[in-house]
Amino acid sequence: MTPKTRLEVEEVAIMAGTVALQGLLRMPRNPRGIVLFAHGSGSSRLSPRNTHVAELLGAARFGTLLFDLLTAEEERIDEVTAELRFNIPHLTTRLVAATGWVLAQPRLRALPVGYFGASTGAAAALAAAARVPQVAAVVSRGGRPDLAGTALPDVRAATLLIVGGDDEQVLVLNKQALAEMTCDAKVTVVPHATHLFVEPGTLEQVAALAAEWFTRYLKVPESRAAI
Repeated sequence: MTPKTRLEVEEVAIMAGTVALQGLLRMPRNPRGIVLFAHGSGSSRLSPRNTHVAELLGAARFGTLLFDLLTAEEERIDEVTAELRFNIPHLTTRLVAATGWVLAQPRLRALPVGYFGASTGAAAALAAAARVPQVAAVVSRGGRPDLAGTALPDVRAATLLIVGGDDEQVLVLNKQALAEMTCDAKVTVVPHATHLFVEPGTLEQVAALAAEWFTRYLKVPESRAAI
């Protein structure tokens, strides 16, 4: 993959109930699917790590949507209390709303849908996937799938849980969550990586694993392909 692939980048506003969530839509030519990002604790649509992964997925011809799970006012509250970043039902509702927005866009609605979640955003991705049947695949980066709780057995989307080899506690939590899942799912360890995958080359490994997973599972259904 190469991040130099030309991507059309568009700022979008996504209505979630009465609030508007700001997002960045990146689309390559002839996309093979669309991946919605659910960012982690204290992050946003401008996360440099998720942006880098989104660019690499774009090089593999996947469209991506990075958006703020929280409004600006909610972010200000969360900076002080850190309460909303762990409010998985709240984050899940926002991700479901963003998925509904994608499915309502004429140029996007025929594309297979995947989620890429990081940290607490991975729990929201899994909980949302359990609610939205159109979601075909989920990839978690250093995620907390255990926080999805009782939603785990209801996930039908093929799920890849990527964990750093040196992120020992999170690795244990991911293995415990995997045991609760009934879909096609597995844990993949990136050797010598810590929680944020800041070590040289580790984030590129995450992107390559994600692209491979989405290529495998994001297929245009025959009924859509015939339209």
